[in-house]
Amino acid sequence: MAKSISPSDSNDNATLPLDNTSKKKTKNRRSLLLLLGVFILPILLAKLALDNQWLDLGVTNQGVLIPQPLTLTELGIDEPELAKQWLIIYRLPKTCSDICLHSIETVHNSYVALGKDMPRVTPVLLKTNIFSALQSKQLAKSQWKIRSLTPQMDNLLQGPQVLIADPLGNIILRHQLPEKAQQQAALGKAIVADMKKLLKYSKVG
Repeated sequence: MAKSISPSDSNDNATLPLDNTSKKKTKNRRSLLLLLGVFILPILLAKLALDNQWLDLGVTNQGVLIPQPLTLTELGIDEPELAKQWLIIYRLPKTCSDICLHSIETVHNSYVALGKDMPRVTPVLLKTNIFSALQSKQLAKSQWKIRSLTPQMDNLLQGPQVLIADPLGNIILRHQLPEKAQQQAALGKAIVADMKKLLKYSKVG
């Protein structure tokens, strides 16, 4: 004799597909939320960290990153002698006082402090005719590559500063010059720290 199916048995069997569908929807929703959380949460945290200055941005580099793209070609520096080299560029003021002369020595000493990495780097001095004959003779004996400060350079590099350019011709960092003689040592250490870090991780130059 065939077994009769009661109304209650029919109702139980009918609800099973609905329960499975509901569970699948819940599982898919949780998976989607988890996926979104994995990608979105780090972005939100990074934005909050930047907006609220939770991170000490000065730890990465001593100099200031150049906000707008600037290249050696735009400055008018396009010489085979300086190609594929890291450059430490000192844009001199239009009048060079004692502290200016001290800065020239400080920046040059920073270059020398690079030791075995010196061949990868060239120090460049951008100047107007502000030195005496004796001073010019002394500079010529140093490792400085001396170039005239053109109106084009003067327009793009407003005020004395030290710049670091990569071997691809991009100027990436700027160091402001100290106003007091006792701050010269800090400038030298900052340049050395940035250069050593760049040279360590760079695959070019």
